[in-house]
Amino acid sequence: MNLKFIALLLSTSLPLRAQPDAAAFRVIAFFTARHDAAHVSFVWEANRWFAERARQHAFTYDTTSNWNHLNADFLARYQVVLFLDTRPEVPAQREAFRQYMERGGAWMGFHFAAFALTPSTYPQNWDWYHQDFLGSGEYRSNTWRPTSAVLRVENRPHAATAQLPDTFRAAPNEWYSWQNDLRAQPDIQVLLSVDPASFPLGTGPKSHEIWHSGYYPVAWTHKKYRMIYLNMGHNDLDYENKTNRALSSTFQSKSQNLFILNSLQWLGSGKR
Repeated sequence: MNLKFIALLLSTSLPLRAQPDAAAFRVIAFFTARHDAAHVSFVWEANRWFAERARQHAFTYDTTSNWNHLNADFLARYQVVLFLDTRPEVPAQREAFRQYMERGGAWMGFHFAAFALTPSTYPQNWDWYHQDFLGSGEYRSNTWRPTSAVLRVENRPHAATAQLPDTFRAAPNEWYSWQNDLRAQPDIQVLLSVDPASFPLGTGPKSHEIWHSGYYPVAWTHKKYRMIYLNMGHNDLDYENKTNRALSSTFQSKSQNLFILNSLQWLGSGKR
C-alpha cells in the first residue's frame, strides 16, 4: 500500500468513505493500526475488503482512526460500528459507545478489539464492555503461530450462519481463549467454535501455544445487543526474515467471508 495513503489514514480527522449511490445502511470502522504488525496488516486489508463489499451490496463503509469521533453526534449517522483492532480508552468515548449500543446501535468487533489483560497496555478496566457486553472477561491464552482451524457452526437458525456448512476451514489466525466460559452465560449465543478436527491447533514452539483439546468459541453475539464479535483478525507474517510480509489473508476463506458478510448485513438490518 502507498505510504502516503497510510499516513493519510492514520492522521485523518474525517472518515474515509466507500459509498454506493443508494445505501441500505451506514458503517463506520474505527481502528488504531499502530502497534502489532499482524493487526496492522489485517486493518489495511479489512478496509479494502469492506469497501469492495460496500460497492457490491449497497451499504456505506467509512473509516476513521480518530477515536474522538466516538461521540453521540457522530455515531448518530451510522447504523453499524466496527472495531477493527483496538477499543476506546477515553472514558467519554467509552460512555458514548455504551449509550449507542443500549439505544439500539449495532457493533462488530474483530480479534484484538476484545483483548484485555491486567497488567498490560490494555488492562481489564472496563467491566461493562469485557464482562457484560462481550462476556469473555480477560484474555487467557492464544495459539501460535497463526494457523487455519476447522470451525463448527453452533447456532444454525441465526442469520449470520445462513448457508454455511456445518464445519468449514477458516483463514489462518492467532486464536484466543478467554477467562469466562461463554456457555455459562444465558445472554451469550456462541455462533462458531473450534471443531475438534482442528487439534492439535498451533505449531508452537512453546507447548502452551498448541491446543490439544477443549472448547474454544470464536464468534458470538449477545441477546440484549445487536453485536457480533469475531476472533479473526491476525494475519501470518514473515517473522523469521523480519520483513513483516503477509503470508496469509483473513479473507482467504470463502465460508468465513460469507459469515462476516452475513453478520454485517444482519447488524445493518436493525433486527435483534
